[in-house]
Amino acid sequence: MSLPPFDHGAHVKFTEPPNPSWTFAQKIENTESGRKWLEGEERGWKVINTDEEDTARLYPLMTSAIVPRPVAFVSSVSTTGVENLAPFRYDVVSPVSGVSLVQNSNFYQMKSWFNMVTNNPPLISFCCRNDPRVKDTPTNVKNGLGFTVNIISEPFVENANVAAIDAPPEFDEWTISGLTKAPSIHVKAPRVKESAFSMECELFQAIDITHPVSGQITTTMILAHVKYIHVRNDVLNERGVIDITKYKPIARLGDISYGRVGDVFRLARPVWDREKERIENVLENGEDQ
Repeated sequence: MSLPPFDHGAHVKFTEPPNPSWTFAQKIENTESGRKWLEGEERGWKVINTDEEDTARLYPLMTSAIVPRPVAFVSSVSTTGVENLAPFRYDVVSPVSGVSLVQNSNFYQMKSWFNMVTNNPPLISFCCRNDPRVKDTPTNVKNGLGFTVNIISEPFVENANVAAIDAPPEFDEWTISGLTKAPSIHVKAPRVKESAFSMECELFQAIDITHPVSGQITTTMILAHVKYIHVRNDVLNERGVIDITKYKPIARLGDISYGRVGDVFRLARPVWDREKERIENVLENGEDQ
């Protein structure tokens, strides 16, 4: 498949939300985009019983639907201090099947499940697949040496992706990634210097996911306690939060597809004290005044 070149000149654009005139209790068919969306229902629904479906078929379906997903580098170190990059594939078929790149003593692991859990305490999560064997990452993050989670941005996505090469465990992917180890303050594992946002973490909890039928521990969920954050000043705005136009994060989609931030719309959260009268009027009279 022939694809056009990457557009380095594209910029994030802020717009209105899709339906800025929407009012309380308004049905989706009252907007043009809503009517077009509902036309798709005419083709019906496919219902899948996950107990009966092959897990190999569930994976590409779920990862293509639960999108976009954030992408992270997780760096850990073994008790012997060995650091190198090597791939881990969540799917044993697809060469690039996950979203998080996890560095440990023996390999970088690509995983699909990474996100923030809470800010108090500051926790993030990622998952390690244990099939066909328990990987080194869940072992390493339990050793008390700490680890780092680094967010990937557009300019070095190829550098990160090369860690997915199916090299033998003894091969050091750092040598081909072109990425730079930067020292951490609190943990032994290095952070990725090219990342504009890195988190030094300690293990908060490791949760083994057991299959309800087979009893097999298929996955380990890692809850990581963020102890230190390293953020580049140039990606912060005047309010001290990330400027998405400078941050340029990438997102994981289905199969080997990734996404970038394009048009961004702002949508304020309704506040009851300000909207109570309007809501009551709509519910009583059927109209918004």
